[in-house]
Amino acid sequence: MSPSQVLSKGRCFELVPYEKFRNTPGVKFFDVTIANSNARDLVIHDGPAVSPNNTDEGDWQFYLHPNQEDNLLALSGGRTFHLVNFAWDYPFHMVRLEADGDILRIPPGTFHRSVSDPNGSTVLNQAVRTAVATVESEFRVYSTAEIPRLKQVTSQSAPPPMMHGFPEIELRRVA
Repeated sequence: MSPSQVLSKGRCFELVPYEKFRNTPGVKFFDVTIANSNARDLVIHDGPAVSPNNTDEGDWQFYLHPNQEDNLLALSGGRTFHLVNFAWDYPFHMVRLEADGDILRIPPGTFHRSVSDPNGSTVLNQAVRTAVATVESEFRVYSTAEIPRLKQVTSQSAPPPMMHGFPEIELRRVA
């Protein structure tokens, strides 16, 4: 499996590189244009925010956009995305985004939620919305309390998620 693209039966998510023109002292200059983007969202998390929030009972909640592709770029801080798509060969993934890292492309029909680092994060979304997309249709919240299959695949007893963009952990044996 390629680190930049998760292949599956359904449309996959991708980590999309972008052109970095140059870095000079105190200046970073990039072209982060997403072709066909027709909507821009700026999402700022103050502190260790979760979006969407858990229910009062602690159940995870997710967004799912039926008519929108997300293209997410961390501008500051870091954010971890939980992605679930039942059409993928392996349905549960965790993807780490850090400032100056790749753009995370999430296809329509993918459950997703994000957790910011303790100091928060700012993410730019260059979305691609179809003509039928509305705020009401694209920003519904789905709870694991109401979708048994979603709860099952994200539960502690399920196989762990596939991890992308996290630093490698080196295990050492003490002599």
